[in-house]
Amino acid sequence: MTNFILHTEETAPEGSKAILQGAKKAYGFVPNLMATLAESPAAVEAYGTLSGIFDKSDFTSAERQVVLMTNNRLNGCTYCMAAHSTIAKMQKVPADVIETLRKGTSFTDPKLEALRVFSAKVNENRGVVSDADIAAFIVAGYSKANVLEVIVGTGLKVLSNYTNHVAQSPIDDAFQSNKWSADMSEAA
Repeated sequence: MTNFILHTEETAPEGSKAILQGAKKAYGFVPNLMATLAESPAAVEAYGTLSGIFDKSDFTSAERQVVLMTNNRLNGCTYCMAAHSTIAKMQKVPADVIETLRKGTSFTDPKLEALRVFSAKVNENRGVVSDADIAAFIVAGYSKANVLEVIVGTGLKVLSNYTNHVAQSPIDDAFQSNKWSADMSEAA
């Protein structure tokens, strides 16, 4: 197995240091995902930039977590499911929304369910969705811009989920209380 370094502000390549410093200021620690991505200044910058851009989408905090956690679950990313469960709680996303996302079950709220279903179709079909899929998403109350924003969120999760798979990033202590495994979804 190839071992990836969990970089610190001191060990990171020069181009990654400022980004890690910013992460530490924002979170109080450098998350292991970012410490891993720091191996490549381009990768850690891409993650931070795309994350910031997705935060500017028209989606609410809960809706952004629907996109992100749906992708995390489908991609089997234990690190990101734990991290985003914690982040969602910090953002005051309702506990039932978080639990539904962790289990991969359906929402009773038709708009959130449409977002979950559409996000899953984008992920599972690698972006090849039908006109009917898009129409159902828009009829549920979303826009053409939201279609594209789901793709932005999916791209963000490809970057982080795949990095965690390749590097086997350990779950940070801050996220341990929200550990997750695919078995949790399969049991639902």
